[in-house]
Amino acid sequence: MRAAHRSAGFTLLEVVVALAIMAIALGVLYRAVGGGVRTVGDLSSYSRAVAIGESVLQMREAVPAEGWNDAGEWQGFRWSVASAPYQAGSGAGVPLHRVQVDVGWSDGLRERSFSLVSLRPERVVRPRAGGR
Repeated sequence: MRAAHRSAGFTLLEVVVALAIMAIALGVLYRAVGGGVRTVGDLSSYSRAVAIGESVLQMREAVPAEGWNDAGEWQGFRWSVASAPYQAGSGAGVPLHRVQVDVGWSDGLRERSFSLVSLRPERVVRPRAGGR
């Protein structure tokens, strides 16, 4: 009598199922890694925009009475500054201006922006000592 002899390999169905499981797992892994890399890039651009906005805001310690309106571009980042008088409560000694710095940049197909708002004192012209 001859015993039935089975080969020691995988069947075609087992190979196809294993490849399908592997393809799904690699797809999930690719999305997770790709999402992490994209998030790091977004955070890097956002951090640069914040630094540019803070730098622009530090260009002036005080705002002229006529206001502060300016714009520029630096390494692909566009920025603009606009100010308006700020009405503080009674008893405010120095007039204040609300200063808004907007920074925008292109992130592939998307346009991104960041706004920074602060209050700055109005520049006060003081008379010179000595009566001249």
